[in-house]
Amino acid sequence: MFELRRLTVTSLLALATLGSFAVQAQPVYRIVGPDGRVTFSDRPPPEGAQRSQRGGGFETAAPGGASGGSALPFELRNVASRYPVTIYTGANCAPCSSGRSLLASRGIPFSERTISTQEDIDALQRLSGGGTLPFLTIGGQQLRGYSEIAWTQFLDAAGYPKTSQLPSGYRNPAAAPLVAAQRPPADGGTAAPQQAEAPPAPAAPEGPPPSNPTGIRF
Repeated sequence: MFELRRLTVTSLLALATLGSFAVQAQPVYRIVGPDGRVTFSDRPPPEGAQRSQRGGGFETAAPGGASGGSALPFELRNVASRYPVTIYTGANCAPCSSGRSLLASRGIPFSERTISTQEDIDALQRLSGGGTLPFLTIGGQQLRGYSEIAWTQFLDAAGYPKTSQLPSGYRNPAAAPLVAAQRPPADGGTAAPQQAEAPPAPAAPEGPPPSNPTGIRF
């Protein structure tokens, strides 16, 4: 009887110890909201949210403008929201391909608008004051034609990282015409095409950041 009671007490102590370890091993979830605020919870993140092990807990990536289910890192998302990049391109345009490749190799999230119809050309002229392609906008800044040096300087000044920080599953939105094609109305009349508008210029900061020796202001 003594030996049996001893085994029983030992088993209870072992179970209590295991229970203590189970409580201590309960995961803590580190949740990053769309605004970058970090909260902690013992409840798992919503199903389908991206999770990565960090600091013994889990972090959920808030959905962003990325397609393919991959969210941008917070700092990159912050820059892209302040100074969104849009490239305007045409078919059989070698400089357009060079500009697109520069943005892609550097990991710049961007939108692409294609110029192929007369409506596109007219809208581009109203937007840029000319018909030069490629045409690049970084926030309120406008760059006509492709120049690797100029594009790099403006991207640096806006605060974009010099090397790609895009998640592996990130995909930029598919290229779309500058002027969206409209279906004719039911009464047989002519529908006015939707034309792109120039993005408002963001307020200029007090001075150029330390990483912006060119002094370019946004």
